[in-house]
Amino acid sequence: MCPLRIVVDRLEDWRPYFPSEDLITADDFLAQDQPHRRADEPDRTTRVINLCGELDDLGTGYYVSLLAQARGQRVLPAVETLNALGRKALVDLQLDGLDALLDDLARQGALSGERLTLRVLFGDCREPGLARLARKLFERLPCPLLEARLVRRHDAWRLARLKPLRLRELTADEQDLFATALNRHSRQVWRTPQARRRYRFDLAILVDPEEALPPSNRGALKAFIRAGRRQGIDVSLITRRDAGRLAEFDGLFIRETTALDHHTYRMARRAEHEGLVVIDAPRDILRCTNKVYLHALLRARGVPAPEGILLKRGDRRPLAERVAYLGFPLVLKIPDGAFSRGIVKVASLEELARESERLFATSALLLLQEWLPTAFDWRIGVLDGQVLFASRYYMARGHWQIYDHSGGRVKSGGFTTHDPTEVPPAVIKAALRATRLIGDGFYGVDIKQAGERVVVIEVNDNPNVDAGIEDAVLGRALYERIMAVFLARMEARVGQRDRLEG
Repeated sequence: MCPLRIVVDRLEDWRPYFPSEDLITADDFLAQDQPHRRADEPDRTTRVINLCGELDDLGTGYYVSLLAQARGQRVLPAVETLNALGRKALVDLQLDGLDALLDDLARQGALSGERLTLRVLFGDCREPGLARLARKLFERLPCPLLEARLVRRHDAWRLARLKPLRLRELTADEQDLFATALNRHSRQVWRTPQARRRYRFDLAILVDPEEALPPSNRGALKAFIRAGRRQGIDVSLITRRDAGRLAEFDGLFIRETTALDHHTYRMARRAEHEGLVVIDAPRDILRCTNKVYLHALLRARGVPAPEGILLKRGDRRPLAERVAYLGFPLVLKIPDGAFSRGIVKVASLEELARESERLFATSALLLLQEWLPTAFDWRIGVLDGQVLFASRYYMARGHWQIYDHSGGRVKSGGFTTHDPTEVPPAVIKAALRATRLIGDGFYGVDIKQAGERVVVIEVNDNPNVDAGIEDAVLGRALYERIMAVFLARMEARVGQRDRLEG
């Protein structure tokens, strides 16, 4: 378990709160030649929560964050955050898109008067109507204590100033909120020494409780937690609201549908920047979520894939000329569709022209591929270059896709899961060839098998692992194997840091 340091200007600043053995003054922290480690803790990088004042350039608090990062420690706030907070232009850049949220809050009546001061404590605030705003400010500029000043000008609310807040400036009510927020933000603060020694590492699993089709159901999430803890990994479920907490963890496992222009990608990048082991890594999200990229990659490297072409918005060549050799029906896809969405089957040139015009409204490129009718798709789960599971996903009844979105509710077909040794070798070979082009992460390779022909449809960076489906063969061992990869990679990170420090 990584030690935690809560740094304050004076011990008296912590008097309103429950005593913590993690507390240290700024002077003592700065005086340390090496990162402080308890004798009973593994030789690990320390996490630091900097609650000092004087966070501007060359202030004591600024140097706490600066030296923490220089020592290889993970600190909140980071120097990059403090630099941004000290320059309004950088604040505006980090908070791009905030005006739309302020306008929305004003329409809802959450903002009133001409001026308003909002205090944000680890992403929480006392005003329920402004909770979204508080989370946004903390996610974009993760600083434990923030004060935002809002003004209304020309009937529009705008952010006038955002600055760090001193711990001793909190009112009695705010002290209660701060203690609750800190307790939730970093459970390690209140653990007993015995509890701390139970686990060597901390893993965050990113989920969206409201997602209709999540990559893992509740049963699978519980199984991941149990498997991790059996291997010495304390596993916690987090949501997008916890983006500012990432530095507390050693690893991030994304169990929410990923996309590039999305908080999943931003959180993966932030976690990787903080030195966490990340699955799905940003590189995997970038490479797998775009069907156009995958089509070009598979074709260039000779991996069997459906015949197809790219359609470009504004191309003036006759459509019939471009698709003549393919023949109908065809499948038209937007680059970043998921769960059978953004994918249409077209049976004629006229239908293709109509659907492509509609889809070009959201993408400059479309992928047009031959239609390969099969009763099911293979999904081969691959982690760290090894096959984990092999499932058949059957088409929804009366539909040509696994997921049918045509009605009021989403329908899906059945499934069967098989021992990988029972899968045709050509299917396994194609899956492994495809994933080697992406990396060593966790992938789900969708493959169609028509007679002797085997083609890779796509590689998913965020494959489903649902209790009762993908674990039907391995059972508990499936979750153990995934957690074992996290454990091995986190141990490797520790060894690498130790060699650098030595």
